[in-house]
Amino acid sequence: MNHSAIFEQIQARSAHLPDKLLQDFLSQMDSDYFEQFPLETILQHLELTTHLTFESPCSMALNTLPSRQYQIHLVAYDYFSEFATFCGVLASFGLDIREAAIFTSREAPSSSHRPTQTSQKRNPWKRVPLKRPTEGLSRKIVVDVFRVQTLKGVAFDLSTQEEFQQTLTSLLRLLQKNQVRQARRLVNRRLIENLGKTKKKRGDILHPVHITFSNPPSSMDTVLDIRSTDTPAFLYAFANALAMRGIYLVKAKIEVKDQRVLNRLYVRGRHGRKLQSQTEQQELRTAAALLKEFTYYLSWAPDPGKALDHFDQFLDQLLEQPQKASTLSTLEQASTLEHLAQLFGSSDYLWEDLLRRQHDNLLPMMRQYQKGPLVRSKMVLRKAIEKRMLQARTMVQKNEQLNQFKDEELFRIDMRHLLETSSLADFSQALTNLADVILDQALEQSYLAIRPKTSKITTPSMAIFGLGKLGGGELGYASDIEILFVYDNPQSSTTHQPYKIAADFYERWSQEFLQWIEAKQEGIFHIDTRLRPNGDKGTLTNSLEEIQQYYHSEGRAAPFERQAFIKLRFIAGDRALGKAVEAHRNRFVYGSESWDLQTALNLRQRQMAELVQPGTTHVKYGEGGLLDVEYMVQYLQLIHGHHFPAIRTPNTLDAIEQLCHASLLSLSEREALHDDYLFLRQLIDGLRIVRGNAKDLILPPAGSDEMVFLARRLGMGSTDWKKSAQTFEQATHERMAKIHERFLRHFPQNNA
Repeated sequence: MNHSAIFEQIQARSAHLPDKLLQDFLSQMDSDYFEQFPLETILQHLELTTHLTFESPCSMALNTLPSRQYQIHLVAYDYFSEFATFCGVLASFGLDIREAAIFTSREAPSSSHRPTQTSQKRNPWKRVPLKRPTEGLSRKIVVDVFRVQTLKGVAFDLSTQEEFQQTLTSLLRLLQKNQVRQARRLVNRRLIENLGKTKKKRGDILHPVHITFSNPPSSMDTVLDIRSTDTPAFLYAFANALAMRGIYLVKAKIEVKDQRVLNRLYVRGRHGRKLQSQTEQQELRTAAALLKEFTYYLSWAPDPGKALDHFDQFLDQLLEQPQKASTLSTLEQASTLEHLAQLFGSSDYLWEDLLRRQHDNLLPMMRQYQKGPLVRSKMVLRKAIEKRMLQARTMVQKNEQLNQFKDEELFRIDMRHLLETSSLADFSQALTNLADVILDQALEQSYLAIRPKTSKITTPSMAIFGLGKLGGGELGYASDIEILFVYDNPQSSTTHQPYKIAADFYERWSQEFLQWIEAKQEGIFHIDTRLRPNGDKGTLTNSLEEIQQYYHSEGRAAPFERQAFIKLRFIAGDRALGKAVEAHRNRFVYGSESWDLQTALNLRQRQMAELVQPGTTHVKYGEGGLLDVEYMVQYLQLIHGHHFPAIRTPNTLDAIEQLCHASLLSLSEREALHDDYLFLRQLIDGLRIVRGNAKDLILPPAGSDEMVFLARRLGMGSTDWKKSAQTFEQATHERMAKIHERFLRHFPQNNA
């Protein structure tokens, strides 16, 4: 039957529809559409079109077929990335696409809603629909018909069908507002949770995707023929890959036969034109295939949406490189894609601060990161940095080499920790060894940079000491590098002039030292010198005599400074001076003078009252937070350290063990404190990685996506993400409550 006869029958059976709507539909739909569907189906689509509104941009009809199959008819306003969204929602509901026919109406000649010609890859077509198509088609529409089969064990009953349509409607409303990335993340969230129930085995080979291009002379579209092995959510992954590369789908015919995908897509490039450039075609072929495969590894990503976005940006950077063949071959390995999913899905902060900046070195580093242990000894690190420093001729080059080595090693440590979920002790030791070696090298190089040609200071004596997490050998992700400068300068018996000159020299030396270590941003190897005597108001350097006078029972050090001095550890410089300061630390911190416990408890109460916003859970300052564990250990060290030398250690876990050996903690308390400390440290590291803010340590709101992704980052996810997050949140609150109860049992707040 020719088109004229079909149109006559449609008009005869659609007299109740507005003439303009009917005319637009018949004139703007592709001619293949009328050959694809029988008359009854076309009439059904017309009826669905009448229900389209701004609030309901998608209408659906469903036919039940044998063998767990359904035919789903979707008529909707046309939005960029819509087909990928449809495919993703179908897959997320456990509906495997077996066949599909996709059609998009042509733009009306007089329509003001033409595609916007833009060079922006992310959203080349931004359209805003009218309220109702009362006269005709107010804008372009799509007619997508899918034949799907439910996966085994999946129910697609009436309530699920209603949820399916509501999900589609909410996502299309986001596309209306041009929020393509947000819609994609929501689809990924649901889809990957579903795919996680049948997670791909590690090491599975990738299935190649064969794409051929043709550009019919009489058509405005490029035809893509795709051949590949069918895998879960294949069509979503591939359609999404096209959308992320700015490719607009006009029409498609989808078939799956004997586990082989046979797809023909009619597409246009990001400028609304054909894809005719050989380079453009090859880049699309490569990127689409990789994005399609990468989607299947998102089950391992803490945040799948972030992982996919970052991988797409990574491909942009990669495809711009002149030499990319070897890199692409590495990307085609399943283990590489799995690891990238883990890294790229960790946080926006990690991507911006580390991975995006290191994209040139990322894949080579991934090939190398498994060679050798996570924890490299100081000797190995020192030899490596000294070799690089010898290759630098100028001070500027030495500075660059020092920081490049630091950043590369940090990258290696962080990457291995993220991919292998190493223990906190090993992670901390690796970071601490690196920090010690970098500080030692910076101290040496900064002296060489400023040493005078002639000076009465023939053997300058200065040392650097670690405090806080550095002093305790407990560095974690984004821990500050807290240091203290001390010099030794015996005064001349005849004049004080050499002393003044020397003091100025040491101050210049410390200032030069700070110029040698670059922090990409606060929190990543950020040097903190505020714990020195008198804080920011004092000089950067202090003489041994000044240290001995300040940290003294009759000195100006406050009780909290005596407590903080527990963490002091010699790092670099004059070793004899280092031993002298540590010996003074032991006399001051663990001397016979009584410890002002009540003042310390009052300070702890102020922290909880002033630093914790009501209604929130702060995992460091709040009740049962990390400070309850650390302070309990430190209070016991301060009270009993005079009589038990073995407990005089700056490391918290070592102190817990020694307190137990000294019978100051029971075996059950030792085990509980050990586990609580590790849990809270890992939780803090997880928050810093997810948020990219070393200071924001408030637990995410209950039920939020952030809580879900935090739980997954900490390895506490399961096939039910929401339930896992709820379990994790509840366990965290219960643990913190027990921690605070234990703290109060040892140190009641009303013991004054």
